[in-house]
Amino acid sequence: MTSFIPSARIAVAFAAGLSLAGAAFSLDFPARKPGLWEMSMNLGATASKLPVQVTQQCMDAASDKAMREMGEGMSKDRCSKQDMRNEGGKIIVDTVCKLEGPSNTVATTHSVMSGDFNSTYHVESKSSYSPPMMGRAEGSIVIDAKWVGPCKPGQKPGDMIMSNGMKMNLLDKMGGKK
Repeated sequence: MTSFIPSARIAVAFAAGLSLAGAAFSLDFPARKPGLWEMSMNLGATASKLPVQVTQQCMDAASDKAMREMGEGMSKDRCSKQDMRNEGGKIIVDTVCKLEGPSNTVATTHSVMSGDFNSTYHVESKSSYSPPMMGRAEGSIVIDAKWVGPCKPGQKPGDMIMSNGMKMNLLDKMGGKK
């Protein structure tokens, strides 16, 4: 894999990953407070040359639910293991999922989520890939998110603005689910 991953791909991958982590488990995944969230995503030591990606995402209850439902649909078809539990106020998620693509890569992921999802949350996720995905046998991501207030004028739920100013709507990327 080259050392560059476009911001939009990281953002969509994160949104899908967070949705996948929160999907169809026996423990309810907390909904995020509606409004504008700022997320800092660090791809960790395995991609140390990449800068921290900062995005802002406008959410409402329906768009947050749509992303969780998207993850639920993905996990039903692709994951052979889905374990989610609460340990001391932290949500621990362990999954084994087949990723889309010609390589038939299986990702084994361990994630730890904390925060109140009303004002902040923190996610640390580590994955191993077999066979390696785009030349990488493992990867990690650390996400720190904070609620910054109501969505800005002109923003609609699902809108995400990358640090480079690029804007996209995650609901549109998911096929318009609302």
